[in-house]
Parts: sequence; structure tokens; C-alpha cells
Amino acid sequence: MKAVAKLLGALFVAAGLMSAGYFISKGLQHFQGGERAVSVRGLSERDVKADLAIWSIQYTVTDNDLAVAQTALKSQGDKVVAFLQAQGLPEAEVSVQRVDVTDLLAQQYRPDNIQNGRYILSKTYVVRTANVDLVDKIFRNLGDLISEGVIIAQSSGPSYIFTKLNDVKPDMIAEATRNAREAAQKFAEDSGAKVGQIKTASQGLFQIMARDDDNAPQSQVIDKRVRVVTTVEYYLE
Repeated sequence: MKAVAKLLGALFVAAGLMSAGYFISKGLQHFQGGERAVSVRGLSERDVKADLAIWSIQYTVTDNDLAVAQTALKSQGDKVVAFLQAQGLPEAEVSVQRVDVTDLLAQQYRPDNIQNGRYILSKTYVVRTANVDLVDKIFRNLGDLISEGVIIAQSSGPSYIFTKLNDVKPDMIAEATRNAREAAQKFAEDSGAKVGQIKTASQGLFQIMARDDDNAPQSQVIDKRVRVVTTVEYYLE
């Protein structure tokens, strides 16, 4: 009988410990699951101006005589360079990127009845300068070059680049983080709590967009807007 009593007593103790452990576990889960936190976003924007312009200008000539086509290519090239310099662009900021020659009779799938323009020659100049305003002006006057008989084969327009993004990143990240904390503090005040330590934080990508036209590619405009968003989760006390 004593042995049975001891066995029953041990079983009751074990059951009690198991029950206590269950409620302790539930209590910890309830405490952790009941922690209060708020996730907020902070925005920072800067209006900036492009500081580099890159512009490819390609023109084309055709002739049945290769030597004649080469002479025309040089003549047209002289007009392109003279036009750019007359607009105020230094010669050092204009360079030849490539020269292409196509012989239509040498093509596997050549067109029929080639009477004129067997040879197609094209030359591409590249303008690279920090004077973005001057390039914008020259591009708007490109019709003057065309009126001189230069056939522009390809010119999608200049690309305007902001190269100093790394210079503005630190201040923008700091501002976005401050704005996120202000949003958290406002939420905490409205809910009768205080903002605690940071639980998690993540930074979005820096975006560069056109300042005045949401639909315009940012590479085609001089005035741009840089934007970054940070997401921060704070404990609430």
C-alpha cells in the first residue's frame, strides 16, 4: 500500500509540474506575442541638377563609289564639328566613337535593283561635357545642322546624369530616419505610449526621377529629384 501511495504521489507531482510548465510556457508566449511595436516610414527628397551630359550624334552618307562616300563622310563630319564649336562646345569635349561601312552587295540578303547607294557609311560623334545647359541648347538647335544637308541617322537626345548621388546619401538617410521617428512619436502620443528602441530597420533604394514630369525618363531631363524611403519598426513602451 505504501508503494502504491508513493507511486500515486509521484504521478500527482509530475502532473503538477507538467501543468505548471504548460502555463509558464503560455505566459511567455502571451508576453512575447503581446509586445507593442509600430512600423513607420520616413521619406527624404532632394532636388538636384544633372552635372554630366553624354550625347551620341550619328550621321550617314551613301554612294555607289566608296571613295566618293568617304569624301562625303569627311565633309559632313566637318560640318558637325563646326556646328558644335559654333554653339560654344570645346573641341576637347567632342570625340569620334565609331565609323561603320556597309556594302549592300556584300550582304547575304541584299536588296534588289541597287542603283544608288551601294555603300552606306555612318560616323558617330560623342559629346561628353559638364555643361549640361549648353548641350540642351545645342540639341534644340539641331535643325540648323540638318538644314546644312547633314543626315542625322540616330540621335535619341542627350543623356543627363547626376553623378554626385553618394554626396547626398548620408544626409538623406539621416533625414528619412528622423522623419520615421517623428511619425512613430506621433503614433505613440495618440495611443498613450512612448517610443522605445528600434526593433527592425530597412532602407529602400535611392530613386532618381524627373523633377517636373512623372512620365518623362529622368535621363532626358536636367532637373531631377532624388528620393529614398526608410522603414523602421520601434518598440512601444
